[in-house]
Amino acid sequence: MKRARQSAAVPTPILSLGARRLDVPMKKAFGIAGGAQVEANNVLVELRVRGAAGYGEGAPFPAFNGETQERVLEATSLAAPRLAGIDLEDDAALRDVVRATCSGSPSAACAIETAVFDARARLRGASIRAMLGGAEHELVTDVTITTGNVEDATREARALSAFRTLKIKVGGGDPELDVARVLAVRAVRPDARLLVDANGGFTVDDAVRFAAGAGGAGIALFEQPVAPGDWDALAEVRGRTGLSVAVDESVTVADDVGEARRRGAADAVNVKIMKSGVFEALEIVRRTREEGLLPMIGGMVETRLAMGMSACIAAGLGGFAYVDLDTPLFLAADPFEGGYAQEGERIDLRPIDAGHGARPRAPA
Repeated sequence: MKRARQSAAVPTPILSLGARRLDVPMKKAFGIAGGAQVEANNVLVELRVRGAAGYGEGAPFPAFNGETQERVLEATSLAAPRLAGIDLEDDAALRDVVRATCSGSPSAACAIETAVFDARARLRGASIRAMLGGAEHELVTDVTITTGNVEDATREARALSAFRTLKIKVGGGDPELDVARVLAVRAVRPDARLLVDANGGFTVDDAVRFAAGAGGAGIALFEQPVAPGDWDALAEVRGRTGLSVAVDESVTVADDVGEARRRGAADAVNVKIMKSGVFEALEIVRRTREEGLLPMIGGMVETRLAMGMSACIAAGLGGFAYVDLDTPLFLAADPFEGGYAQEGERIDLRPIDAGHGARPRAPA
């Protein structure tokens, strides 16, 4: 996807790329079917060109795909010398380097490409949202109820009254417990739209049993009910439950979207820059719409920097059916200033002055 240059006669060579650990404490563990994250062990990337710096974030989540902070740091260190001197606007050259050095670390690809987009937009004095089309200026996000017991789910559902959409993590354990948790949430939040996300933690039969037991809760979306790699299993769950199914772990490149559509395995696609990189995420959005599926925007356990990049994509392109950009709310500290503003479920991108808007509070 070649972007037009502001000035074809004057290239903007990348001067340097640096990376450091970005460890952020959490208010509570973020539990999914594959395990829990008790601290965000992320990576901050700083890309410098003459006249601007761009920032990116890598947020590996071992319970999601096995990726670690060390792997992100290794990949960025491999990429740094190969990126030096490349024109900031040369998509093909940039993607070649990222593919060659970050194939085992999608979070590193995301961090580098986020920094590229941030630097481009800052040089232009524009937000990434505007650069991508500026379709919307505000998003409404859901909020996650992580794995736990019935009492935890009930308490959190009550406490999250400012959010009209609740996303409940299920899978990885007893389906009957998950049924009880979902029904308990529905009992205390009859007003809420409920999404459930198994992160691939059910078998087909357990997914069907869960859906039957929780049928009275009015589930609006069943995300990644079974493990990636088996399109037939996803299609079977979709057919037997009658629920709208979203794919997440199953889609990491744009061609996966076509396969999901061809196999009748999904109604929606959760696009995450952290599992695909920014360039590929934009292609996934395009393909999702081309295939007639609903786009969803989500993320890993990220700070407002990476969440802000995803928010700029969703608001810039517009028309996302589901927005799941809540993980900064789980962090006990905010290492950034600037960026979007949030009040309850509403994410306001108008305060962003340039790029994604986020800047480290301390020098990177």
